[in-house]
Amino acid sequence: MELGIIGLGRMGANIARRLMRGGHTIVAFDVNADAVTALAREGAKPARSLKELVESLAPPRAVWVMLPAGKITEGTIDTLAALLAPGDTVIDGGNTYYKDDVRRAAALKPKSLAYVDVGTSGGIWGFERGYCMMIGGDKDVVQRLDPIFATLAPGPGTIPKTTNREGRDARVEHGYMHAGPAGAGHFVKMVHNGIEYGLMQAYAEGFEILHHKADETLPPDQRFDLDLADVAEVWRRGSVVSSWLLDLTSMALAENGKLENFSGFVEDSGEGRWTIEAAIEEAVPANVLSAALYERFASRLPKRFANRLLSAMRSKFGGHVESKPKP
Repeated sequence: MELGIIGLGRMGANIARRLMRGGHTIVAFDVNADAVTALAREGAKPARSLKELVESLAPPRAVWVMLPAGKITEGTIDTLAALLAPGDTVIDGGNTYYKDDVRRAAALKPKSLAYVDVGTSGGIWGFERGYCMMIGGDKDVVQRLDPIFATLAPGPGTIPKTTNREGRDARVEHGYMHAGPAGAGHFVKMVHNGIEYGLMQAYAEGFEILHHKADETLPPDQRFDLDLADVAEVWRRGSVVSSWLLDLTSMALAENGKLENFSGFVEDSGEGRWTIEAAIEEAVPANVLSAALYERFASRLPKRFANRLLSAMRSKFGGHVESKPKP
């Protein structure tokens, strides 16, 4: 198939490469002209503007927007809406808020433009491993674009088949699904990322407990100097807590066991917040996911006023003196 791709960052460029490797034709645009030139050397058709990208595609066109959520994506889709023709499709593969998808799909419908939202997981490894995709949009449009999704997906790999799935959508076993109407794809991906926050926090806290088992404040006969890289590696091999996140943790610890190349300042990209908002709207308890999000906030405040106030209160009611911070 032929596809236009807007946004040639870490994921957008690799999505284009995986599709070209699969025999698809890519028309590529980015505000960074060097990124366009680089991908053109690999076989993409370069476009120097959104208008040129649209004019380079044969109807019915499909254009994949792979940009940061927010103003830049909003403006790009508004521009595309004025350039595209009835029957064309806009695909948003970034981490967009699902309510924005619902609104955009409704706005594009009177112009007979289709809108598809694709929650895309795979990060910088997607070119090699493939991308797990959660897709929202009209069934017939998603089906028409299936060759694109099938090429990007990881495929069944060596994962054993799940029992009792006879008669269910076979695409799911290949790593992509049609989740429902516009917005459903990004909603599923949003919750996926919220869960990711929780899993990451669980690993982080567990490994911190292991790390501090050598602390000099413990009785000498209860101190263990544990090799965390080896712990992560052995857990990867058949443990119930094994996962791709643990695989990546093992890699990081093998490279630098003390993680001295990181500051511990942890960003959040939005999906964790949106997941908690959804939980509140649905009155669903999300204790672990909420705590994981708040811990990311705490990581950015090494000299938190709240912690200073806690120390002040302990001093006043019990005469407790602050300990010196551990190195």
